[in-house]
Amino acid sequence: MDNIDVMVLKALRDWRLAGQRALLATVVRTWGSSPRPMGSMMALREDGRAIGSVSGGCIEDDLIARHTRSLNQNLGIPDGPPQLVRYGVSADEAHRFGLPCGGTLELLLEFNPDAASLQQLVTQLETGSLVQRSVDCDSGAVTLTLAQQPEALEFDGHRLSNHLGPGYRMLLIGAGALAEYLATMALFNGFTVTVCDPREEYMGSWSVEQVHKVTDMPDDAVTAFRPDSRSCIVALTHDPKLDDLALLEALHSPAFYVGAIGSRRNNHARRERMIEHFDETEASLARLRGPIGLYIGSKTPAEIAVSVMAEILAVKNGVALPQAMSVESAKQEHDIAMSAANTHCAIPEIVSPASAAPRR
Repeated sequence: MDNIDVMVLKALRDWRLAGQRALLATVVRTWGSSPRPMGSMMALREDGRAIGSVSGGCIEDDLIARHTRSLNQNLGIPDGPPQLVRYGVSADEAHRFGLPCGGTLELLLEFNPDAASLQQLVTQLETGSLVQRSVDCDSGAVTLTLAQQPEALEFDGHRLSNHLGPGYRMLLIGAGALAEYLATMALFNGFTVTVCDPREEYMGSWSVEQVHKVTDMPDDAVTAFRPDSRSCIVALTHDPKLDDLALLEALHSPAFYVGAIGSRRNNHARRERMIEHFDETEASLARLRGPIGLYIGSKTPAEIAVSVMAEILAVKNGVALPQAMSVESAKQEHDIAMSAANTHCAIPEIVSPASAAPRR
């Protein structure tokens, strides 16, 4: 499954190649609370079909009403240079468009973008390129430039610069049930997913489509994966022969997330092995996450996948997670609480009257 940006641009490209009129709306500024971040995009076709999102829905409805054909009015998508529109300036507008209290956002509307430029952009994104898309807001001219490092959207009122791609990627080590649930969730969140497992009995039963399957040894698979700052590597086999070398390779890459499934005991043992046998240190293992996931009391593979995906998304989005949400900390607190409860609920010793009588 493509990430939402690629889905929007693909749909817009297809519409324009078919000769249909359409617009591209991009969030270029926000103030206060905003439903969608800067860079969010929506494509709108003249018949009212839309893909993508720039708000919680009300702004999309307003754009559709303003820029599509109807039975009573022949509005349609106009030609001309891009336009800047602002929503949520007043309290009434914020309420009308479903914006949070004090929220304001600005959209740049590009009318009937060039089909050839969209085709070139989509092709570059599909091959894993990072592309800087620049828009001259006075003329509507678009330039595409391959970039080396992603940068935040820039908009000065006259020029828009937006870095697009490459998409986020996930490499799973191990093709068990947990990996299938996690892969499914990652696909829905716009990740491109690769699963590696040299064990035929596991890979042979893999059922999730749109996932690239690899049967190399995991450390070789990590090298071939070429992790970057938009990559995450998750080890799920519980087998040190498969997990450890893959994790060591991943830890020395720019991947934003490296983690492994396992109990607290297994994860401590893994760290000890890496320090003793592979010259790692506590500092070099600081990025290794385990036990992975946020503590939600999960028991089933599906529930564990939810907790792991939530942690991955939090790290991806730069959210500082409190220590109390980690599986290890939460289970330690649970153990302490259970120990205290058992102490208070200890069964008292039953003393018979005879044994209680003072000795003579």
